[in-house]
Amino acid sequence: MKTQTGSRDIWDVPRFTFNPKEGIDNPALNINDDDDDPVVLVPRIVHLQRLEGQSFGFSLRGSGPEGWGLEVSEVQVWSQAEQSGLRPGDRVLEVNEEDVTNARFEKVERKIKFCGCNLFLLVLRKDDYEQAGSSGLDLASVVKSFKGEYCHKPRLCHIIRNPDGGLGFTLISLEGHRGQYIVSTESGGAAERAGVCSGDKLICINGTRVSSLTLSAINRTLRKSPDSVTVLVIDGVSEECFIKRKMPIVPEVAECFNFPHRAKTMNLSKGKDGYGFVLRQEKMGSSHKKVHVLREVDSCSPAEEAGMEDGDLLLAVNTEAAESLEHDDIVRLIRQSGDRVSLTTMSRGPRDFYRQLGISPLLFHQDPIEASESAESCDAHKQKMEVFL
Repeated sequence: MKTQTGSRDIWDVPRFTFNPKEGIDNPALNINDDDDDPVVLVPRIVHLQRLEGQSFGFSLRGSGPEGWGLEVSEVQVWSQAEQSGLRPGDRVLEVNEEDVTNARFEKVERKIKFCGCNLFLLVLRKDDYEQAGSSGLDLASVVKSFKGEYCHKPRLCHIIRNPDGGLGFTLISLEGHRGQYIVSTESGGAAERAGVCSGDKLICINGTRVSSLTLSAINRTLRKSPDSVTVLVIDGVSEECFIKRKMPIVPEVAECFNFPHRAKTMNLSKGKDGYGFVLRQEKMGSSHKKVHVLREVDSCSPAEEAGMEDGDLLLAVNTEAAESLEHDDIVRLIRQSGDRVSLTTMSRGPRDFYRQLGISPLLFHQDPIEASESAESCDAHKQKMEVFL
């Protein structure tokens, strides 16, 4: 009960008598010293957004031996990271819904730099992380408890229309829920083969969220895509887990299925005449957006032997995304690499496919050389234990 005396508020609370023989008779104040009690830790989601060419505004460093374990070492004042709630000392458990607790530092660096403009980090406070370690608590169980035992990533599925059976799915409107649609797939149809399941909730179609579309508008979109369509879907249980965590369902946290176009990474060693290609900055399409194009690939050069083709678009140099950089910046990065450089490229047509979806073509890229890195390159990575992102 609350009473007021003068200008001060006084809370009337029941009085409890302490008896040394009986202990404190207020259950709410009872202190349990039992060391076997489970430690309850709650991670938190940090959503960072940036404009193309900007940084997120924080530094990440490896906190364990050989780059295992990830700690936020610095957060810039007024940056996206600070405004999103990221703090120095936070330990990173997941990047875009992917477990990175046992990932090498350079792999996580590349994943963050290649994610595009949206980044979701699952983090623990430093004290909580250390408490988990001292208590022998499995971090995977902490994350599972937070996310939900049966929470799965959404799926970004590219469906290629079958000449006879079509796309192989129909949409059912949820009664009383405008802009919400359930997918019903045909057994063995194109949608099912592309990773879509009956009962999935439809989130996006060709990069457009369906919550703002009527069923007739969606059907018009499907008719305008005679050959294929790309949908973002999620199962009902996982959708509830995302809603409970206030986590948006977006392509950046999805798994991709049946994607026809992937970026390729070429690892070049400089020959006596250089790498054997010319880099140019050109304007692409009606948007006149500047792109970096690989031209004049010399016959029998390191570039040709690595699979470079005239007209390929340059997406990244080593771990640096290239599309928002100027020509001179890219030349500098290549020169700084010495006699070896890693270039990630894609042809023009597939690049337009990713632009329609509103995501970076680097988002789902996996470097095939990563698993077979030489001992020399691994030693170089060990020296690089902190990076600004």
